[in-house]
Amino acid sequence: MVESDLRDKTRKVVVNYMTKHPKYGKYIRHRTVLHVHDENNESHAGDRVEVAPCRPISKTKSWRLVRVVASGPGR
Repeated sequence: MVESDLRDKTRKVVVNYMTKHPKYGKYIRHRTVLHVHDENNESHAGDRVEVAPCRPISKTKSWRLVRVVASGPGR
């Protein structure tokens, strides 16, 4: 899911997932924050997107946008 679209050609994508604790068995929420290169500014906040790894574009950006899977609410 795209969390932020404030910067030009860059999107902040959050990947939420749950894992089971090895000892106690409780499910724990985790999230991974990716900085994604969006050349044409086609995605917006709330969109579900597909990303792929690429060469480092900047200090924190090493993912690129493949496609917008679903538009967010209000679009």
